[in-house]
This record gives sequence, C-alpha cells and structure tokens, in this order.
Amino acid sequence: MRLIIINPMLSIRRFFNNPAIPQEYRRNFIHLYFDIAWFGILSGSAINFLNVYAARLGASGFQIGLFTAMPAVVSLFLSIPTGNWLQKRPIGKSVFWSAALSRIGYFLWIPLPWLFGNQGQIWALAIITLAMGIPMCGLNVGFNALYAAAVPAEWRASVVGIRNVVQSLTFILSSLGTGFILNHLTFPIGYQVIFGIGFLSAAMSTFHLFFVRPHTDSSLAAVSGLKTVSNSKEENPRSSWQFILRLDIWRTPYWKILLVLLGFHLAQNLALPLFTLSTVNTLHLTDANIGLGTALFYLTVLLGSTQLSRLESKVGHHKLTGWGVAGMSIYPIAMALSHNAFDYYLLSIVGGFVWAMVAGAYANYLLERIPEETAIRTWPGTTSF
Repeated sequence: MRLIIINPMLSIRRFFNNPAIPQEYRRNFIHLYFDIAWFGILSGSAINFLNVYAARLGASGFQIGLFTAMPAVVSLFLSIPTGNWLQKRPIGKSVFWSAALSRIGYFLWIPLPWLFGNQGQIWALAIITLAMGIPMCGLNVGFNALYAAAVPAEWRASVVGIRNVVQSLTFILSSLGTGFILNHLTFPIGYQVIFGIGFLSAAMSTFHLFFVRPHTDSSLAAVSGLKTVSNSKEENPRSSWQFILRLDIWRTPYWKILLVLLGFHLAQNLALPLFTLSTVNTLHLTDANIGLGTALFYLTVLLGSTQLSRLESKVGHHKLTGWGVAGMSIYPIAMALSHNAFDYYLLSIVGGFVWAMVAGAYANYLLERIPEETAIRTWPGTTSF
C-alpha cells in the first residue's frame, strides 16, 4: 500500500517538472492543482461533516435531505439561464465571482451556534445552503468551459488524472484530521473550528481559480457553444430550445439507458440522508469514527480507480457499470445490518471499491452508447471531472 500512495506523488512531481509542458500552460495547470487540493480539504472537513452536525443537532431525515436536494433543485431551474448568462461575459471572471459569492456561505456557518438554538441552526443551514446554490450554479456550469479553454485537449487527461489524485489525498487527510479535532474539542466549538477551516480552504481554492485564464476567445466560444446557439436562435428560437433541452435524444434507444441510470441515482439519493442518521443515532459513532470511515472509503476509491482501466479492458464499460450498480445496492442493506464501528469501516472499504467501478465506468458507458447522430451535436463544454 505504501508504494501505491508514493507512486501518484512521484507522478505529480514528474509532471510538474515535465519540460514538455509549454510555459504558457504551466501556470494554469499549477493553479488548477492547488484549486482542487484546497477543495479536497473543504470537502473532507466542512462539507463532509455538515450532515453529521445537523444530525447531532437533532435534524430529521427530511431536513438532512434538504441540504442535498436544494442545490440540485436550484441547478435544475437555473442551469440553462446560467449558461446563457455566462455566454455574454468573460468566463474567467464569471467563474471566480460565482465561486466567491457561493463560498461566503461557509463563513456564515461559523456563528450559527451563537445566534440560534438547535432547530434554528438547522433551518438557517438549509436557507444558507439554498442561497449558496444560486451562484454555485454559475461555478458548476462555467468551470467546465473555463477548464476546456485553459487546458489544451492533449493535456486534459493528464491534468484531470492528477487533480483526481490530489483531491483524493487531501480529502483523506482532512477527513482524518477533522475527526481528530472534533474528538478533542467540545460541541459545538469543534464544528465551528471545522467550518472555519472549510471557509479558509474555500477562500484559497477561489484565490487560485482567479489565476486560471482561457488562452483564446475563439477557443472559449467553441467550448461554450456560443456561436452555435446564437445562430440557431436567430434562425429558429423554438429549435434552439429543443437543442438546449436535447429532446431529440428521447427519440433514440439511448433514453432507456438514461432512464435506468436516473432510477439508480434516485434510489441512491433517497437513502443518502438516512446513512448519516444511522451512523449518529443508531451506531452511535464518534466523529473520529466517521472521519476514519470516510477516509477509508475514499482511499479505496483511489486505489480502485488505479485498476479501472484493466477491468474495463477485460469486461467492458457496460458490464462493469452493471456490476458496480448491483454492488452499490448492497450498501444500504449492509448499513442497516451494521452494529458497530468495525462493520462501518468494513462497509466503507468495500463501498469505496464498488463506487470506484460505478463512478469510473458509467460515464464512459454513456459516452460509448451515445447515438452517432446526436453525439456530433452534444452540448460542448459539459465534461464532468
């Protein structure tokens, strides 16, 4: 295991020192690595323990579900208007200000114990999360376009791979550190410290995003689809909305795959709020236990991802996605049958390997099965990382 952890770090070191990287790209790459490193700390600390904090305040499953659902609802209604808004503005500045506005919310989490009682804090967290989701929609939509304009196509696979490794490592370390801090500080002071660390990490991530620059306006227009959509609007406004919503896809066999994966994600997210309630109220795990379990989960995600290419070459994206989805169905059953911290650790280890298969294979499976006639007109700049 020690060798597996060292090798990615050696790869990062070699990549930083790679003389083949043009000087004009190197600055963007470095800031993208630091951006994701700080975001990994944010994810492993404040974001990771928000639901745990709410559960310790006495939040219900419905209230915890709101924290996950509200940003998704905001994204559902605002993604298309946000995309149109971004097309008319410099993408670099738009992404930076969207990140800055959305991440102010992490600072607002800190003083809540001084201002409200338990239920007041829960609803305040829900309202702040909802407000954060509005500018965060601009960040989520715009970052893909900024990334594609700032990183040349021939370097994207390498940069994404290193970003994934860096995020996994910082997430694991911050999860372990957060559990240690919370176990040694009284409630709720420990969580206020963690929220402070999260805000600092968010601020540093946003700082590095400020220095990521697209290289040419023409490349950005090609990525964002500005020219294509503008022309289509001038010619036929109705057809442009059909293009944006991609209604043509539902007239191909591809709709069956989308519907099945929609069912998978729906079932997965329905149970998600209950996992936190189970670990806190049923298993009575400490924050250190939860931090260690989360770290084990993402460690096995990292290790499992290193074997993904070999597994996909043997069985293909389709079968690997099917096995991964079937494996993930075991997670809620095993959680319900768990009795102690050891069961939780074991479930985290196995769940991490299974999730590595699903997360790595299903996107490739979707791309593999996109109908040829629609793949050409796929909305540019929507690659997820």
